[in-house]
Amino acid sequence: MNPSILSTLKVNNDYSDKDRVFDYILKNNTIITSRNGLKKAFKKGRILLNDTILNGAEWCAAGDIYQIFGEEEKVPKIFELSLNVLYEDDDCAVIYKPAGFSVSGNQFRTIENALLYNIKPSDLIDKMPWPKPCHRLDAPTSGVLLIAKTRLARVAFGQQFENKTIKKKYHAVVMGKLHADEGDIRTPIENKESHSSYKVIETVASLRSEQLSIVELTPHTGRTHQLRIHMASLGTPIVGDKLYGIEGNTLEGKGLFLSSVEITFKHPRTLAFKTIKAPQPEKFEKLLIRETKMWNKFRS
Repeated sequence: MNPSILSTLKVNNDYSDKDRVFDYILKNNTIITSRNGLKKAFKKGRILLNDTILNGAEWCAAGDIYQIFGEEEKVPKIFELSLNVLYEDDDCAVIYKPAGFSVSGNQFRTIENALLYNIKPSDLIDKMPWPKPCHRLDAPTSGVLLIAKTRLARVAFGQQFENKTIKKKYHAVVMGKLHADEGDIRTPIENKESHSSYKVIETVASLRSEQLSIVELTPHTGRTHQLRIHMASLGTPIVGDKLYGIEGNTLEGKGLFLSSVEITFKHPRTLAFKTIKAPQPEKFEKLLIRETKMWNKFRS
């Protein structure tokens, strides 16, 4: 796919300031809003004046017309996996990611490759060649996933994640019972500050681990496997976690009992806050019901 023009900037005819092209474009464009992003665009020859590639050090002149081009990208082969689209407009979407699929990567069977099969193309001028996920969910984790359809959305969501203004909530089934009904976990991960909070929703007796609990989890930082590590650090690993769990906490064929159930973000164009929710997987409550029945049967 040939690169498309993302933005055209015309300098006013009465312009009399003295700006370098780099500084002028940084101040006046809405597509590439970070210095690093603009540096990369200049380095890759994506900013032109009258078909001439610029390096950004040139002086801005009245009447100049600058064009910002997108990167040349090859649209991926479509993975025909039907997804539940929870929200969609011209800028963004929220889909429900099923467990067992990577969000992106070198393999074909990814959520990113399935987006064109489920998401409508944007009609906006800054639309991307194909929609792209804005964050990760581990392959065994299910739940809500935020998708960008325009470059404005991708930049805006990237800034929101960096500023920690996007809020996410998860539900998990963990082995055992937490020491308090709610609390915070600040165990460092790879010597980096990490913060999660939890709230107990329900606890039942269990032959497997004496007790099982459904908890609501909120990550305040974004470390890899943060919730899984933090719950294991309390001695209450997530059921089905083969990496951080303990022997006997996996259920054959049932997967990881962790799901993203809510995301709150600021819309990149309207600036209104939106909260998109999804119910926890049915297997969570079914597991607790089954464990309770087994407890009552063998302990009565």
